[in-house]
Amino acid sequence: MIPSPASTVVLVREAEDDVEILLLLRNTKLKFEGGAWVFPGGKVDPGDYPSQSADYPQHGGDRRKQDYLAAINAVIRETREEAGLSIAPSELIHIAHWTTPMGLPRRYATWFFLCPLHTPVEIVVDDDEILDYQWLTPRIALALHEAGTIRLPNPTSHTLRSIAHYNSVTRLCTDMRHADIHVFPENSDYYQPFEGIIKLP
Repeated sequence: MIPSPASTVVLVREAEDDVEILLLLRNTKLKFEGGAWVFPGGKVDPGDYPSQSADYPQHGGDRRKQDYLAAINAVIRETREEAGLSIAPSELIHIAHWTTPMGLPRRYATWFFLCPLHTPVEIVVDDDEILDYQWLTPRIALALHEAGTIRLPNPTSHTLRSIAHYNSVTRLCTDMRHADIHVFPENSDYYQPFEGIIKLP
């Protein structure tokens, strides 16, 4: 089964001498990761791909650019739908790409982004796919997961472990902008990195 493209975002904010991340509770009725606590995100829709006409004339027909822009558009849309938040594309930092292993009923090739929030925000879940939310430090989220209090998908827990030692959003974002992209599985056929420069609004 060919995985569907998807996109997700790790929203981070400053806490008292720490960093907090936003986790959303997926409805248990959902077939994919129902009942899990996840980052905002979802499947890339056809409408997320930019037009090659007026909107993005500078990007031409490079499929890698189109895929990257579609992932950005998807995660902005999904964050608005699932959490009621508007995030700026220029704030997104590409940090990882995960492809669901073979053998599972649904597979996704998912772009992971990091996005800092600089001002207080109100979270409004859709009460359909998403039933609840919580702000947690990565360490607390991982401890709750290990205790069986909450369930985190493997890519989510791995991402949290990779940033758990940070206590500053500024330092986290600076480091992630210069870090290598984590790709799972390594050398995945479904990750075609775009290494050019894109001007985002």
